[in-house]
Amino acid sequence: MKTALRYFAVVGGAIVSILLFLLASASDNSGFFDRYYGWLLGLNAAVAAALLLLVVVSLFRLYSRYKAGKFGSKLMTRLVLLFAAIGVLPGLVIFLVSVQFVSHSIESWFNVPVEEALESGINLSRAGLDRAVSELSVTAGRTAQELADQPFGSERAILATLVKNEAGMQNAIIIDAEGGLVVSARASRSGNLSADLPTRDMMAKVKKDALYGAPEGGNELHSDLVSAPVTPEPVNQLRLRVVIPVPDHVQPNGTHLAPRYLQLIQLAPSQLAADGETIRRAYADYKERFDARGGLRKMYVVTLTLTLLLAVFGAIAAAFLIASDLAQPLLLLAEGTRAVAEGDLSPRPIVATSDELGTLTQSFNTMTRQLSDARSAVERNRSALQNAKAHLESVLANMSAGVMVLDHEFHLISCNDSVERILQQAGVTMIGQKLDEIEGLQEFGAAIVAAFAAQNAQSAAGRNLARLHWQRQIEVPRRNASSVEDNDLTLLTRGSRLPVEGGSGYLVVFDDISDVISAQRSIAWGEVARRLAHEIKNPLTPIQLSAERMQMKLEDKLMPADVELLNKGTATIVNQVAAMKRMVDDFRDYAKTPPAVLESLDLNALVDEILHLYISGEGNDIIHPQLAPGLPLVMGDPTQLRQVIHNLLQNAQDAMAELPDGAPQARIDVITEAIHYQGADGSSRTAVRLAISDNGPGFAPKILARAFEPYVTSKARGTGLGLAMVKKIIEEHGGRIDIQNHVDRSGASVLILLLKLAPASQNS
Repeated sequence: MKTALRYFAVVGGAIVSILLFLLASASDNSGFFDRYYGWLLGLNAAVAAALLLLVVVSLFRLYSRYKAGKFGSKLMTRLVLLFAAIGVLPGLVIFLVSVQFVSHSIESWFNVPVEEALESGINLSRAGLDRAVSELSVTAGRTAQELADQPFGSERAILATLVKNEAGMQNAIIIDAEGGLVVSARASRSGNLSADLPTRDMMAKVKKDALYGAPEGGNELHSDLVSAPVTPEPVNQLRLRVVIPVPDHVQPNGTHLAPRYLQLIQLAPSQLAADGETIRRAYADYKERFDARGGLRKMYVVTLTLTLLLAVFGAIAAAFLIASDLAQPLLLLAEGTRAVAEGDLSPRPIVATSDELGTLTQSFNTMTRQLSDARSAVERNRSALQNAKAHLESVLANMSAGVMVLDHEFHLISCNDSVERILQQAGVTMIGQKLDEIEGLQEFGAAIVAAFAAQNAQSAAGRNLARLHWQRQIEVPRRNASSVEDNDLTLLTRGSRLPVEGGSGYLVVFDDISDVISAQRSIAWGEVARRLAHEIKNPLTPIQLSAERMQMKLEDKLMPADVELLNKGTATIVNQVAAMKRMVDDFRDYAKTPPAVLESLDLNALVDEILHLYISGEGNDIIHPQLAPGLPLVMGDPTQLRQVIHNLLQNAQDAMAELPDGAPQARIDVITEAIHYQGADGSSRTAVRLAISDNGPGFAPKILARAFEPYVTSKARGTGLGLAMVKKIIEEHGGRIDIQNHVDRSGASVLILLLKLAPASQNS
């Protein structure tokens, strides 16, 4: 739109200038004015209409932008109004002054003195011509009388003498009553004599008034101005015509001649003719302009109005151009400033000018480019920092160790997911609380406070003894435990100072080493079992043999009452020795479990074989197998896995015996299934899981925490080595074992995951 407006302003300005020049010139050229003034006026009006349409479109666009609240519309409106006022107001003042000036000037051209002067000049010219006509009439009368006195036939000589003697006399003729030529004499042979014959009107006047005299010639309008009849044919030179009757002449024979008339044509005096022609033309032009003064005033007013409209519309169009040119750099800067405020630092269009506005926009782009570079650098640093922070948070979130950040008053600031998992506390509920005031963590918090206090004391005692961190093993009671005996979490805790916002704080890292302690206990129990098998079993046989020998030797020598006591004591010794032997054998088997001999094994077939021993023959309907078809083959020792399944089924049946009266029907589910998972290298892998579930009372909390340790059992009899041996066998198979109580119902489950598949199963 701006480019079109600029081109139209340049081309239209040139066209308007030419049209206005031609329009102004037409008023001075009457012929050109008559032919082309209407066309020129129409063309200028068309250009004015086009400018008006352009201005209306521009105003409508500006109004639409202003109503829509578009950025920069207010500034454009103010600039357009300002420049339009600057262009329109002076033009309007000049127009009003010009209209008044033209109106008064035209009226002053046709005032009374000028008209009287022109009429006086015309009267003066008419008087001179009338005097010349009178003189020629006198000459004509004298000549007519002479013609009447002279005999018939002398007319030609008389006329020739008259033409010769009178200065400026063009011709002298005698005509009859009908205007026909009788006799003539002329100064020159050139010209058409018949054209000089009087008209009927002239002859009628002569017959009526006995005289006709009038000037004629110059042009057709002269006769109108001097109130004289029009000549038969227009002539280019002013002359005088006089026609009078010739007195009646009587012939010697007494007859009368037909009526005759004498016509004399003489050139008017040259000075008088020139003055008369000048006055005639001036008066004719004056009369023409006087009659057309209203149209002339209207023409001038229309021309001035059209010029004003062209100037006004051109000024408004120029105001749009100038305002756009001036506002563009300012709008670019304002828009760029708003964009920078909104965070957009992209380069703005540059105004290609050498003035201060162009330099300002270039400087603004330089500034935004520098800001963009600086922001890019900040964004890169922030992104790197966020990546590092995200990496650190990911590392902390996936650490098995719990990480806690405390302020200088031991309020918890943040912690990772492992803290919630190990302490079984929701991290959201702990944030902002003092560690030693959190329910269930009072002992843990007090131990940490004491450890830092000891570190501070050690640091104050001597620089060489100062340590950057401390390490302690802290026992924390488990949440929701029915008994605190043998049910504590063992945490290996490390602490150090850490700068935090607003001062210094503390960093605490701890690991749950309960499983490590349990493994250490298992190792210790294995060593105890080995020593028991070696140190205790050897004396048991001599003790048993000695008791039996004493019974044999003393049975016949004692009284019946003593024999009964002896037999009873001997039986007790033998039974206890046998029990101790069984216990020692169990510990020996636990300590010296033979290594597993792994082979390709169908777990479903092994389970089905064992379940036949429990289901068939006894009508046992509490065991419900759910064996997945198409189960992959696993690598396992059939003997050891058979022992594992027997042990777990026996434990489940023992749990069923503890069901109270009125409880739901006892049920044991044996389930096998294939588990698909993703390996550490991203490959798809498969494992086999065996689950044995029951709906019994489940494990006690204190048993659940240490169920796989030796001598941990809830049974009245037994060593508690069953689950410990099961775990040992499964670990030697490279598998995992887990026990859990059901959350939504009673009972417990033992889950065994076998990760080693047979090569054929792995390939398939």
